[in-house]
Amino acid sequence: MNRYYVDLHIHIGRTWTGKPVKITGAKSLTFTNIIEHARHEKGLNMVGIIDSHSPEVILEMESLIESGEIIEHPDGGLIFGDLTVIPGSELEIYDEQTNGPIHLLMYFPNLSVMREFSAWLSGHLKNIQLSSQRVYVTGLVLQKKVKELGGIFIPAHVFTPFKSLYGKGVNKSLTEVLDPDLIDGIELGLSSDTYMADQLEELHQYTFVTNSDAHSLAKIAREYQEISMKEPTFLELQKALKGEEGRHIIANYGLDPLLGKYHKTVCAKCFTPLNMEDQLCHLCGSNKIIKGVSDRILELKTADSSPQGRPPYVHQVPLEFIPGLGPRLLEKLVNHFGSEMAILHEVPYSALTEVVPAKIADLIMKAREGKVNLAAGGGGKYGKIAD
Repeated sequence: MNRYYVDLHIHIGRTWTGKPVKITGAKSLTFTNIIEHARHEKGLNMVGIIDSHSPEVILEMESLIESGEIIEHPDGGLIFGDLTVIPGSELEIYDEQTNGPIHLLMYFPNLSVMREFSAWLSGHLKNIQLSSQRVYVTGLVLQKKVKELGGIFIPAHVFTPFKSLYGKGVNKSLTEVLDPDLIDGIELGLSSDTYMADQLEELHQYTFVTNSDAHSLAKIAREYQEISMKEPTFLELQKALKGEEGRHIIANYGLDPLLGKYHKTVCAKCFTPLNMEDQLCHLCGSNKIIKGVSDRILELKTADSSPQGRPPYVHQVPLEFIPGLGPRLLEKLVNHFGSEMAILHEVPYSALTEVVPAKIADLIMKAREGKVNLAAGGGGKYGKIAD
């Protein structure tokens, strides 16, 4: 088996003709820019590009296949050198059964299947061109369609306060919305980790994935996983999510939940940290409160420990969070050592100090070992390194 770094949640900001796909995504997030940046700057081996249902994105992928720049692997996945692209989609469901908008991820083996899914989708949503659109079918219908096409189905960022399975405060179990037997994994989101999520016993049966949900090139690989597979293909990814034939998640790498935007409960108006029981902000008096992921999980808690064999979750600070490590210095590091994955996992301290000041090298090593002091985030504001 081989080891691969994988980020399965990257948005398309614009098509190759400049049309918007993810409205809040950066204009530089075109399909071509993503695969080049993920391969050459980040050092990833597999990415999930989740707005691949957009017809113009499909056209761009077709063009790259026709030119020979990418090829389709017979076991699924689009091969761009040593990077594999898994085409995917993020959709929103919201009906009487869901009791709130919920985002879901789905992935398909090749462009032919993605075209078929896109054609089906166009009859069930308002704008097939855009990302994360509300699809006017139930979660169960969507699951069955994905499985009919041989796809992978994963609920997205399941604890975030908005647009997630548990975050809104209404749904207490995934069985209220989805068929538990048609779920291939659970995406944790930036404000939670394995140890927090495993406080829900119903999640013990699922593989956890940690992804960036990138809305800009810089955010790619801020969370990712290391996966043991024979080769980076769709079929191997399916096996890894099921833990079949020796394929498995080796480790999840992600933000310490304190760095996430929604970890703590805060006042929506002035961002003052609050307790779970607070109905009013004790500083400004506002009654608009954004419940943090940590408090929401405590409300739902049904277990005290993780199931046996759960992969480790490594708290890792993305390089862009390191104080003093600006874009130019980061570019210098990447050019010198080859990729961000190399810097985060392999480059020794002595080599780092040859390129950056010792203070920054010290922070990189502390971040790698999970030894930095953090100030918690909440209400849509990221936490930060407090050193």
